[in-house]
Amino acid sequence: MSTTPSTEVAAVPFLDLASPHAEIADEVNAGWAEVLARTAFIGGPQIKAFEAEYAAWSGVGHVVGLGNGTDAIELALRALGVVPGDEVVLPANTFIATAEAVARSGATPVLVDADLDTALIDVEAAAAAVTDRTKAVIPVHLYGQTAAVEKLRALLPEGVAILEDAAQSQGAKRHGVSAGKLGDIAGTSFYPGKNLGAYGDAGAVLTDRDDLAAAVGLLRDHGSPRKYEHAVLGFNSRLDTIQAVVLSAKLKRLDGWNANRRAAADRYAALLADVDGVVAPTVLEGNEPVWHLYVVRVQERDRVLKELQANKIGASIHYPTPVHRTEAFANLGRGEGAFPVSEQLGAEILSLPMFPSITAAQQERVVLVLADAVK
Repeated sequence: MSTTPSTEVAAVPFLDLASPHAEIADEVNAGWAEVLARTAFIGGPQIKAFEAEYAAWSGVGHVVGLGNGTDAIELALRALGVVPGDEVVLPANTFIATAEAVARSGATPVLVDADLDTALIDVEAAAAAVTDRTKAVIPVHLYGQTAAVEKLRALLPEGVAILEDAAQSQGAKRHGVSAGKLGDIAGTSFYPGKNLGAYGDAGAVLTDRDDLAAAVGLLRDHGSPRKYEHAVLGFNSRLDTIQAVVLSAKLKRLDGWNANRRAAADRYAALLADVDGVVAPTVLEGNEPVWHLYVVRVQERDRVLKELQANKIGASIHYPTPVHRTEAFANLGRGEGAFPVSEQLGAEILSLPMFPSITAAQQERVVLVLADAVK
């Protein structure tokens, strides 16, 4: 690694949302103008268009647009028939929304540990946690790479469903199969910072199963198959038409943006190769990640993070507190030491700047400051 950046960069943001917007601004403005002209704010034709486009791009039979990614997980669980008294297995190392959706469905979250090298769910631990009350397992495709769903499937008894949390893996593949098609059903998020991000909250469920897609479609709109008929108790979680316009415009460019992320990840790996004290991310064999986040591990992480931020490097942490250590899930009764790998990750992980337009000079600046901080 060179001792100085090839081009001096004063500050490096953690995320750049302005550049992708500039690419699609004209298309989005035209699309929004059409929405305004039609006044089709709820259920406009752009929603079905995006659902079809994203389904084709992901290789799944159905995409059901929703209001956000948390609802996507919860409605997928309900479509699978999860009810109070059931158990759902998920990793302790995940954003709280995964566990939150399980709890909101009435089921009991059963946490398991992660793999230290990849930070993904420990599939053997997940299989060992299954009981006769287990209805589903949620492997989280964390940081832009997929969990080993096929290995998990082989270990699970018949009747236990796999629900992919694919919020960070839009475009990721495992053995050539896209995230969202690996399990029985998947939930994803289009939160603005995702690889495919809306201009507000949005999400979707992906599945090849007609029955599950129909169930989610019913649940998202007050349980209503047609106006003023309500077959089940549902929700109000519909994808906005204006967000569908944004997502369609971005989807056309997502392959290119993901390719840029992969190139940036390769560049980070090369720059970090000779930096002692930094553990670069490990890619699980068979995976083609999309690098939603580039997460390294360092000792004295909080001190290192402060030094990066003091030098105008927009680093962050995903996620500092495993689910079992949050106050919201203290009722699970799993105290410190229950999931040692997740706790170690929470203390060591550090997310470096990663976005499609990041430059070589910016990455060199990040690694230069990081190397000085960990000395």
